[in-house]
Amino acid sequence: MSRQTLLISNFTIDVLSGYLNNDASSPQIHSKVAGFEQVMPVLLDSHHPSWKESYDCVVVWTQPENVIVAFQDVIRLKSNSIDQLLNEVDQFARAILQAKTHVSRIFVPTWVAPYYRRDYQLNEGAKASDVIVQMNARLALNFKNESNVHILDTQKWLDAFGANAYSEKLWELGKIPFAQQVFKLAALDIKQVLNALEGQSKKLIIVDLDDTLWGGIVGDDGVEGIILGGQDPVGQALVAFQKALKELKNKGILLGVVSKNDESVALNAIKSHPEMILTVDDFAAWRINWNDKAQNVVDLVNELNIGLDSVVYIDDNPAERVRVKESLHDVLVPDWPSDKTLYAKQLQSMNCFDSVSLSEEDAKRTQMYIEERGRQQAKIEVGSLEQWLDSLDLKIDTEEFDESNVDRVVQLLNKTNQMNLTTRRMTKDELSKWIDQDNRKLWTMRVSDRFGDSGLTGIVSVEINNGVCSIVDFVLSCRVFGRKIEETMLKTVVDYAQLANAKEVKAKYIPTAKNKPCLQFFESSSFNKNSDNVFIRALTQEKILTHD
Repeated sequence: MSRQTLLISNFTIDVLSGYLNNDASSPQIHSKVAGFEQVMPVLLDSHHPSWKESYDCVVVWTQPENVIVAFQDVIRLKSNSIDQLLNEVDQFARAILQAKTHVSRIFVPTWVAPYYRRDYQLNEGAKASDVIVQMNARLALNFKNESNVHILDTQKWLDAFGANAYSEKLWELGKIPFAQQVFKLAALDIKQVLNALEGQSKKLIIVDLDDTLWGGIVGDDGVEGIILGGQDPVGQALVAFQKALKELKNKGILLGVVSKNDESVALNAIKSHPEMILTVDDFAAWRINWNDKAQNVVDLVNELNIGLDSVVYIDDNPAERVRVKESLHDVLVPDWPSDKTLYAKQLQSMNCFDSVSLSEEDAKRTQMYIEERGRQQAKIEVGSLEQWLDSLDLKIDTEEFDESNVDRVVQLLNKTNQMNLTTRRMTKDELSKWIDQDNRKLWTMRVSDRFGDSGLTGIVSVEINNGVCSIVDFVLSCRVFGRKIEETMLKTVVDYAQLANAKEVKAKYIPTAKNKPCLQFFESSSFNKNSDNVFIRALTQEKILTHD
């Protein structure tokens, strides 16, 4: 399904529209351009012809001198009050926010001044470039609490191409301020932000060890012989690469290892080399053996219970990269530079790890997977499922929705794909508006056990109409399903429906490519399924689930 997008600008933005419409990568976008130099009329007039169609998102990309009158005085070296200028920025921000009545997502690229414009000193001591910084900061401040407004970094797109980012000829011919490659990069960024908002960012980086995480072959050279840190430029570059990986890990991206090596030798290198930045506890899982790397990737991903399309595989060996790429089409296998001094830059330039927020659960994600290893080991030792569950000392705290956890709730809604009944995606504002109805209720589930705290990992919401309690959202993190938490979520709904004197509970399953586990769970329950994928349970029934 394509995302309908409206482009609003005071310059010719058709090139961006072309890149958005013709790029084959996900998500698909169909964009339309509002009238030339119609920024304020479109934003302020809810009956403007541009709003006759329905849009999923809008991009508002402007030049500051054409929407902020006081900035024209800055360019002309006229003295003017900075307060007046920032006041105009506030007014423009309020105009942008009017689009919230039409779309759920608004993208606003930052303002820039062309590199070739002389930055003369003003009478008040400020320069035009300084004023631009203040204007962008003020714009961001206006949107600080607006979860559906996203600031995009225009300067980053321009810096990628330097002087070639501008084309004076294109400006004179068609009022196109930037070269085509700038619009292409902007289109890729817009699509990636949409992916992040919809939970499609990559979740796991799998790295090789020899000549990837360190230089040399540890099995041949020994721990003391591998290249890492010290005064060696390659060693220093690999330390920088490890630091970049650690930064991503601290933002909630999982790290894994797939390496052809002796496991004890490789783990000893990680544990004992004095220049190692990453520790064993930074890795959620590993496969260190002499088996086929593609199969090891599959095994590791299955252990972590995530999809192959959530994985990035990094390996210095082109042959191994080709093997994984050709065998596992869903895995992202980037071309990797042969020059190790470029490793950190290559990783940091990848936009597939972008996220719109960082929750407490994100920061602790690797630790949660380490704790999960302990649970699985206990499962092997104990035997039966029931004995294992009893041994966990599982604790589930069910709470009604609270604004204090809205960020995590929205994150779960937008990132969870497998145990997700409808895969409904919502912004913070949309969720707050939805829940603000007497016939609607949402609960969150916090899960902990003797191995650790998994945090807020479950959501279930309902809506009651005409005696029918409909489950709207049924969402559970893949880390914790299979521990009877799903049953607790259903019981919460049934108990509430009975108190509300509802006659039945129903759940409409909307299939996607990834949420079959949710279907399988409901099929195992005592809910009766009809031909439209609707599961219904009359409240006279006593048992929630049929399986033992």
